Amino acid sequence: QVQLVESGGGLVQAGDSLRLSCAASGLTLNTYVLGWFRQAPGKEREFVQAISWSSGSTFYAASMKDRFTASRDNAKNTVYLQMNSLKPEDTAVYYCAARRVLDKEFRYWGQGTQVTVSS
Repeated sequence: QVQLVESGGGLVQAGDSLRLSCAASGLTLNTYVLGWFRQAPGKEREFVQAISWSSGSTFYAASMKDRFTASRDNAKNTVYLQMNSLKPEDTAVYYCAARRVLDKEFRYWGQGTQVTVSS
């Protein structure tokens, strides 16, 4: 059974940093790309970043490249999203997702973790 479990969300102030975690299980991770998405109230879900588990290559949304960094810990089967200089507009539910390397769509999704940035 595939499970993606996010953690690390919370309420922070503008300018603060936060690190989200996504623990993955039930996947042969070296054949997957793990991604981060977010959805703000009343808005569509948007791509944040993704990381290829086997190579460590990362893919960024241009608007968030300078402040957000994805990484992985092979020993813990966990991917992280380090978010710096947070802004109120970063407030959203952040989701972890997984797709096979050769697939276009992310098939597996976590339950999401809320990030709220106050001004």
